[in-house]
Amino acid sequence: MDWLAVTEVIAIVAALVVVLPIVWLATRRRWLARRGGLFDCSIRLKTTTPGTGWVLGVARYREDRLEWFRSFSLSLRPRLVFPRAQTRAGAQRSPDEIESLLLLDDQRVLQLDLADGRGWEASLSTDALTGLLSWLEAAPPGQGYQPRGARPVA
Repeated sequence: MDWLAVTEVIAIVAALVVVLPIVWLATRRRWLARRGGLFDCSIRLKTTTPGTGWVLGVARYREDRLEWFRSFSLSLRPRLVFPRAQTRAGAQRSPDEIESLLLLDDQRVLQLDLADGRGWEASLSTDALTGLLSWLEAAPPGQGYQPRGARPVA
């Protein structure tokens, strides 16, 4: 094998190493979008340093839960899952100066708290925030609003 053939093989392998992950990420995003309403949503995974710890991601509504995926991950499984019945929306705020450099434009930060005491901050567009708050306030299927003291109809 001469040096030209070796160079061609190395160039093809290098191109595949670069192109395949990009194609996989694009295909993965389309696959995720087909299985539910997908929207951009960054999550703050680390809170040790103010303004840092944000990870870009996407979220989707899937049955009675919100699933969050990292944008730059090869996994098809969600990194975080927020069951609707156990998730509460907390305070919302505008990103601070440092966060505004890390996050997408025109986003709001929302505190999401789970019933077990864990909580995360999520950064969403105003449209996605409105949709998420509506989804959280809606009763899960089969569970309607019942005033305190009312008896279920048999």
